[in-house]
Amino acid sequence: MTNLQRELTDAPWRTSSHSGSGDQCVEVAPLSADLRAVRDSKDPAGPALVLTPAAWRNLVSALKES
Repeated sequence: MTNLQRELTDAPWRTSSHSGSGDQCVEVAPLSADLRAVRDSKDPAGPALVLTPAAWRNLVSALKES
């Protein structure tokens, strides 16, 4: 297991308070080096996107505008 895989497994994943009680949520976790990971809550063992700080800011900004 790589360091990134271990970090993703042990990460403190959380969902937005705007998600409600539904099971169709996006989960986010902080990682080392100011990275952020994003995954589908329905598939926690599935793939995760790992975003740089700039990519995270751009994603959040784009979502706020939509």
